[in-house]
Amino acid sequence: MQTYLDFEKPISDLEGKIHELKKLAAEDESIDTSDEIQRLEVRVREAMQDIYSKLTAWQKTQVARHPQRPHFVDYAKRLFTEFTPLAGDRSFGEDAAIQAGLGRFRGQPVAIIGQEKGHDTKSRIKHNFGSPRPEGYRKAIRVMEMAERFSLPVITLVDTAGAYPGVGAEERGQAEAIARSTEMCLSLHVPMVSIVIGEGGSGGAIAIATGNKVFMLEHSVYSVISPEGAASILWRDSTRAREAATNMKITAEDLKGLGVIDDIIPEPLGGAHRDPDIVIDAAGALLESTLAELGQMSGDEVRKARRQKFLAIGRNL
Repeated sequence: MQTYLDFEKPISDLEGKIHELKKLAAEDESIDTSDEIQRLEVRVREAMQDIYSKLTAWQKTQVARHPQRPHFVDYAKRLFTEFTPLAGDRSFGEDAAIQAGLGRFRGQPVAIIGQEKGHDTKSRIKHNFGSPRPEGYRKAIRVMEMAERFSLPVITLVDTAGAYPGVGAEERGQAEAIARSTEMCLSLHVPMVSIVIGEGGSGGAIAIATGNKVFMLEHSVYSVISPEGAASILWRDSTRAREAATNMKITAEDLKGLGVIDDIIPEPLGGAHRDPDIVIDAAGALLESTLAELGQMSGDEVRKARRQKFLAIGRNL
């Protein structure tokens, strides 16, 4: 069952009529609705092109949060073989919000790290809605250390509203864990490629996104704080999230222009949830070419280039 966002009502109405016509034809084979369905499908495409060609920053935020948007598990299933997830930080426990392990990407051994939000109530609770605790970042560090030891490229898939701000997480050193994870990213002598596949929220995202190359899906967002959080701090009014999203410059187009990311991965018309395989395959193609490019560099060159990339952000504005 398709889930529609509030600005997609014209699309919802048209696709609802298509569904009714198909149901009618199935119940009575003497009724031919094919011509009308074809006309409505053309109108649906036109409506989607019109709506998605002028999405606001807030609407892109809604698309990035779409419940049917492909998550880490979908990318892992389609892009990686022999993926072996590793659990625990060898200090406190396991954090399911961050999935990390070893696998093969098109035959090449790699280390894989990403945030998983879950697809239904049970899995969302299990994965803490994609908001990692300190042990999640310490697990990521453990996997990056293995990648460094065995000369494995690191691929990270970012999708989090932010690190978990609970009391327990703070008591166990949330800020320190995020800082250590970011430091580990910058210290690697192996290539690291990061893709923001949904939300990239604050330090919770940058902790695993300090890569040689950082890409974003077309309708993903990446920011220092959520629009609701920014509105609450700036205006003490979370309902002004729409205004905050616009002013914060959080879209892929904004961030590419600012030099924060390297490139944008196009999404199917209507968002990644409309055809997950297309966007996942596009991400895979970009990963393959990027890893091949970075593979020509020495370890010291890879490390230096990554550091220079982040030091250069904002200098030419």
